[in-house]
Amino acid sequence: MLVELTVNRFVQELASASPAPGGGSVSALAGAQAAALISMYCQLSLNREKYGDAVAFLEEAGAKARAVAEKLLQAVDEDTAAFNRVMEAFRLPKGSAAEKERRSEAIQEAYVMAAKVPLQTAELCLQLLELVKGVAGRGNPAAVTDLGVGNLQALAGLTGACYNVQINLGSIKDTKIKEQLSEQTARILTSGRELFDGNRALIEQSI
Repeated sequence: MLVELTVNRFVQELASASPAPGGGSVSALAGAQAAALISMYCQLSLNREKYGDAVAFLEEAGAKARAVAEKLLQAVDEDTAAFNRVMEAFRLPKGSAAEKERRSEAIQEAYVMAAKVPLQTAELCLQLLELVKGVAGRGNPAAVTDLGVGNLQALAGLTGACYNVQINLGSIKDTKIKEQLSEQTARILTSGRELFDGNRALIEQSI
């Protein structure tokens, strides 16, 4: 599993000639890092004397961030697995008409999955940007830059994941599925960028 590798080994894998892991897995990892930083900000803000009524909210937000982090860590491996499934489908036999048909169906199923996995990553990163909006300015001011980096990483994860959805859409023949995935991706990108900009303005005012 990729998530079990050391940071050094993971970077070496990325730098190799192997096409996977690649941008999709890195996007999921960026999101997981964002979630961890949001949790950190919340964990450093659980002093009721200093942050009063916000403590319960921050505690809940931190728990949500950690739950999202777990899902995104799973997505690091799921994205590479989805890419490998596409490659495996292309290696299926195509000697007979029946084999060609099965191969074509397998390729299409693999491409749909290769689009759906990063779409889930993007949706999770959008949740993180919403969490940043909710907690910004309510917790420990000494950790505001950590929250700011979490905001940056969440947008990077979201944008990168959407790139990976879009690159696979061109290979999907089912127009209904293609349009649905395209619309979802566009919505997430628009919402994510708006949240990021608002979060950044609020965070930078506090630095």
